[in-house]
Amino acid sequence: MRDHYDFILVGAGLFSAVFAHEAIKDGKSVLILEKRDHIGGNVYQEKRDGISIHKYGAHIFHTSNKQVWDYVNRFSSFNNYINSPIAYYHGEIYNLPFNMNTFSKMFSCFTPEEAKKVIDRERREIKGEPKNLEEQAISLVGRTIYEKLVKEYTEKQWGRDCKELPPSIIKRLPVRFIYDNNYFNDRYQGIPEEGYNAIIEKLIDGADVLLETDYLKERERWDNLSTRLLYTGCLDEFYGYELGKLEYRSEIFKHERIECENYQGNAVVNYTSHEKSYTRIIEHKHFLKEESPVTWISKEYPVSYEETNEPYYPVSDEKNTLLYSKYRAMADSDSHLIIGGRLAEYKYYDMDKTIESALICYQRCR
Repeated sequence: MRDHYDFILVGAGLFSAVFAHEAIKDGKSVLILEKRDHIGGNVYQEKRDGISIHKYGAHIFHTSNKQVWDYVNRFSSFNNYINSPIAYYHGEIYNLPFNMNTFSKMFSCFTPEEAKKVIDRERREIKGEPKNLEEQAISLVGRTIYEKLVKEYTEKQWGRDCKELPPSIIKRLPVRFIYDNNYFNDRYQGIPEEGYNAIIEKLIDGADVLLETDYLKERERWDNLSTRLLYTGCLDEFYGYELGKLEYRSEIFKHERIECENYQGNAVVNYTSHEKSYTRIIEHKHFLKEESPVTWISKEYPVSYEETNEPYYPVSDEKNTLLYSKYRAMADSDSHLIIGGRLAEYKYYDMDKTIESALICYQRCR
């Protein structure tokens, strides 16, 4: 460890790793502090029985930004994995996103015109501007799809009745009147063949890294060692909850080893009813078509933030957005401080947006 660093980065996730790489290329000294016992943040993977397990939920890289795609391919080649999840509802299986495969099974129709007629008829139930998530969803896809594939899944995810959730959460439901199960519209998609850990390791090569180190417990010590500080944690925690706490939803991931070669035949299966308390099951071997006589699955249970103290999804309603803006104003007034990433920015970032944001952030701060 040095006596002084150009940058200290709090958190060893994807945003910090990209920022670190750019700084090291410029000849800057970088120290990374990470509370967990591993680098990579939520893209971290573990290898068990020859299977790469996404410890914190499925991470499927997708983007239409060629600059970002070319950037990430410097650190790993990607396979041609196409995300095609399915939904399980009381013994019925439906394709996602909502497309003609979904509609043909649900409405016993064949043509896009037939499907549109059914959905348009059901959408007319909502008069005027939708006042909550339920009305918003029905105005987009009709009541049948809402009841089977949206309502209970969303209530599990957010821990609230859909009538109590703002319409903004579900402003854009993908609806395609073609037979296409590709979940994403992005031009580029895949899983890194060498794994996300290898990407992070290459990105932070040249930085000093301290694991199981909580910056907030010794912040004066670390501040004295750096010219600039990049903070990627929760901004309300950084300021000691001075203005109040921001709200988050959390997840519990339960990983299971199953004594069979193929458990569910697909990487991602959503469970859209309250029949199961988990929202989905991930079968990891299908991401890279890894071969093994056994398989590993992960069940995802949405829970309150207080249950785990692990923030995953910001509750970006009007109250929380206003509170965050006040914390953000405090951060922006501190010339020593740089903030970035999904927690510090109180946004749910896809990985490509995280990389793009980190590159822009470094250019502003260099």
